[in-house]
Amino acid sequence: MSVVINNIGLLVTNDPSVSGDGLGQIRDAAVVIDGDRIVWVGRCAEAPAADYQADMTGACIIPGFVDSHSHPVFAGDRSDEFDARMNGQKYEAGGILRTVRRTREASVGLLDAVMTGILDEMALGGTTTVEAKTGYGLDVETEVKLARVASSHTDEVTFLGAHVVGPEYEPDEYVRLVCGEMLQAVRPYVRWIDAFCETGAFDPDQTMEILHAGKDAGLGLRLHAAQLGPSEVIPQACELGLASVDHCTFLSDEDIDAMKATDTVATLLPAAEFSTKQPYPDARRLLDAGVTVALATDCNPGTAFTSSMPFCLAIAVREMGMTPEQALWAATAGGAAALQRDDVGVIKPGARADLVGLAAPSWLHLMYRPGVPLIDKVCRGGRLLTLTQPRLRLDG
Repeated sequence: MSVVINNIGLLVTNDPSVSGDGLGQIRDAAVVIDGDRIVWVGRCAEAPAADYQADMTGACIIPGFVDSHSHPVFAGDRSDEFDARMNGQKYEAGGILRTVRRTREASVGLLDAVMTGILDEMALGGTTTVEAKTGYGLDVETEVKLARVASSHTDEVTFLGAHVVGPEYEPDEYVRLVCGEMLQAVRPYVRWIDAFCETGAFDPDQTMEILHAGKDAGLGLRLHAAQLGPSEVIPQACELGLASVDHCTFLSDEDIDAMKATDTVATLLPAAEFSTKQPYPDARRLLDAGVTVALATDCNPGTAFTSSMPFCLAIAVREMGMTPEQALWAATAGGAAALQRDDVGVIKPGARADLVGLAAPSWLHLMYRPGVPLIDKVCRGGRLLTLTQPRLRLDG
């Protein structure tokens, strides 16, 4: 069955062929959906006939947000760490093992309930595509459990066994486990591999060994780097074919040149800096150098426990040197680029029918009115979602 959505006051398509601006905006627009795909986009007066009609009464529609970096499968609460940081304690990545302990104890049912609750929150905020990482198991059994839960909810699952070293292991022993038995066990459930290259996690040599193993296993490559300090690994990791480097707070000119030369996306995670009181990454420097930038939530229980892409947009514009147009593109088409997808983050024929209707005349209100719930309607894969506030359960 086809549906024409008409009387759209302002439509953001992210399709540069539609109009001269970077967001491909159309006023007085319409979109035709057939099944889970978009089949036509244009002016309302020119819309073809369809089986059904929906009237937006002049509201604004944008592509669904693409959250290309999140950690939504875990158990346990770490709000006390946030309190400690707000009272002056520095973040040093040590709290991950607290979540690991609680996650290992958790049932599949609890982990599924936590992820479902977070995804419902994300949908409430206009997110229609989510990348989900493992990384709170750090043993074979629990990493497989996390990968299976994540893969039941999204096809963008990342193996992050290399989050930190498992508490039972010596570092080199653990790297061998990640590259061998653990990787093979999770392989049926994941599309990507990631590694956290920082002091307290993995050094550049260990990180490269893990990325090579993932590439040999046929996985796409992602990288946590330059969050807590400068990193030596980015140029050589880019040469392997990274889809994205995530965090990117402390980048050298050599890092930026390598990312530009290899079309590696810089995924910026402003909620992490908000929560840890670290410096915000300089998005302007990356954009001026011609690097593709994505915005994502980094939703996790320790350092960025938000599911709200609009919140990240507001921070990016206020604190990171992005224009509102650049921030919106980075949170939609930029996230799609970080996932090497061309069927999401855009409203054009052939794309998945992911559309977000705003209770506002313009998408600018997402940043102009931060904290106000402006997401009115969410259509994911051609299906209109029922938006209700979930009750998130972190413990059994």
